[in-house]
Amino acid sequence: MNEIKETNSTANYPRKIKVLRIINRFNIGGPTYNATFLTAFLGDDFETKLIGGLPDIGESDSLYILEKYGVKPTLIEEMIRQPNLKSDRAAYKRLKKIIQEYQPDIVHTHAAKAGALGRKAAKACKVPIIVHTFHGHVFHSYFGKVKTTLFKMIERNLAKKSDVIIAISEIQKKELTEEHRICSKEKVTVVPLGFDLQQFRDKAKTERERIRKEQNLKEDEIAVAIIGRLAPVKNHVFFLRVIDTILSKTSKNVKVFIVGDGPERTFIEEQVSVINKKHNNSIKLTSWVSDVASFNAGMDVICLTSKNEGTPVSLIEAQASGVPVVTTDVGGVRDIMINGKTGFVTAVNNEQLFAEKLLDLIEDENKREKMSQNGWTFVEEKFHYRTLVKNMTKLYGELIERKKDEIFI
Repeated sequence: MNEIKETNSTANYPRKIKVLRIINRFNIGGPTYNATFLTAFLGDDFETKLIGGLPDIGESDSLYILEKYGVKPTLIEEMIRQPNLKSDRAAYKRLKKIIQEYQPDIVHTHAAKAGALGRKAAKACKVPIIVHTFHGHVFHSYFGKVKTTLFKMIERNLAKKSDVIIAISEIQKKELTEEHRICSKEKVTVVPLGFDLQQFRDKAKTERERIRKEQNLKEDEIAVAIIGRLAPVKNHVFFLRVIDTILSKTSKNVKVFIVGDGPERTFIEEQVSVINKKHNNSIKLTSWVSDVASFNAGMDVICLTSKNEGTPVSLIEAQASGVPVVTTDVGGVRDIMINGKTGFVTAVNNEQLFAEKLLDLIEDENKREKMSQNGWTFVEEKFHYRTLVKNMTKLYGELIERKKDEIFI
């Protein structure tokens, strides 16, 4: 574990509050970190059991993150990402059995599949408090109109089973309540994600030389990275078109790193091969890297080109590493960076503007340096896991007070 477990023993409950935390799957991303920190650091007033599914095909598991903070989860192999009647029914039965045995006061689900099966099981078992966190949503850029409409109907019904819905940004709250009308504003509370960011700050100072040597980067080469699952919603095709344009325009030596894996890997490899033949093997696919903090230290700009996001973890981590970012305007992006100060935000699919802003950072070392200094200052407190734990403890306390007659019988 990184540091001593924090305690919040101020509520004076007659016994520990039991929290069952359910996550879709333990893959690399914000939900895993969120669930891990809330399990490890929630404090002595709470006892937390964490359960979740396994990564999807093409994803790396993130169990090493949980191990780092001393968290031992229960794995639900039946809970898989894609809708499947047989596995979903088996996962639901398993969740009900766990709830009946553990007898939680709070069931808190994270992301869509866990939210659907977990909330249904919790309601059936008469759990006093049911909470759900939207880490992102699938209400656009994932499925066709008919399936999207169906998912909205399901989520509206599930919202009725929830005491509180958590959005991870103000922008996401607006999307859920106004744009997609999943539930009322009164039911949604904003609790930003939290991370262990000091390691990014520290490694930015100590690991740059080693990583650049490891990646065969020369002193004068500008390293640009994109970090995320190789899937259509991440829009790597757009990113590669931008890179092709930039490599044709700049006189700087640029190296590009595509970090991640997923269902589009073969297609992306083909696109990369075409560009590399034109531009002297300037792009490298690395698959996933387990030590992102060290990897970021060697980078000069980090990009995100998604069509849909919740809160992009890679951008928070980039700023904590002192690396400026260029991103599309999706999800809660504008809540996690300062446009023009820690990086640039561009409209989705505005290829010309994205290329222009990325080229600006590639060409201007002074601008990169200034944005680097701004990044850490902005994310240090706002997205620390201590802030996440404080906010969640306060919310749980309010819900416990409201339901104390059911909890303390």
